[in-house]
Amino acid sequence: MTMPVRRHPAVERRRRETFDLRSTALGFGLVALVLWGVAVTFKSAVRPHAHPLGALLVLFALLLLSAAAIRSKWLRRAARRAALEAAVPLAPEPPAPVLPATVGAPEAADCADIDPLAFEDAVSELCRRDGCSDVQVVGGVGDLGADVLATTPDGRRLVIQCKCYGAGHKVGSQDLQRFGGTCYAVHDADLAVVVTTSEFTDPALDYATQCAILCFDGAFLGAWNNGTGPAPWEL
Repeated sequence: MTMPVRRHPAVERRRRETFDLRSTALGFGLVALVLWGVAVTFKSAVRPHAHPLGALLVLFALLLLSAAAIRSKWLRRAARRAALEAAVPLAPEPPAPVLPATVGAPEAADCADIDPLAFEDAVSELCRRDGCSDVQVVGGVGDLGADVLATTPDGRRLVIQCKCYGAGHKVGSQDLQRFGGTCYAVHDADLAVVVTTSEFTDPALDYATQCAILCFDGAFLGAWNNGTGPAPWEL
């Protein structure tokens, strides 16, 4: 990303002063020429034998000079405006979603759009997409509560349990207790997270607070997936 170069205030001030002096001098010159042209025209008008062609040519030349000066000033302003707009860095585009848009949405009645194994793969892909390294999917028989292991961008060991539930099926305290018994003691987590497409019961949230487990519900998951919300390790 290219950042705009900040110029020294004194240099910018000198440039503005020079530009103002040039504009002022040009303005006075044009006024003087116009006054002279008017005087010549008036003189030709009061002299019956004087031919007005010369005065008309002078006025025409003055009009051309005025139009050229106005056009030059407009072009300078347009160029300066374009340069300023080009110097402003563009906002980065949000990353491409990994999960279907309906996953984690409040109106989702079930988790039919994705099965539990595919959900674990998708969460691992979200971790990889947002900068994690050493990402592994370890869920299955004998996983001891861990479904995804990874190293966060700031170097912490991340242990995630994935719960692919429908909107009416909340993650309870027993789920949290099983995970809490292994995430630190067995998997040596620096950051333990439970990610669900649904919500958590109040007892589950209380237990998670006591054990320093981060609960990432469907609303947070949807925002993470769309790139509009933080990843778990950013909270």
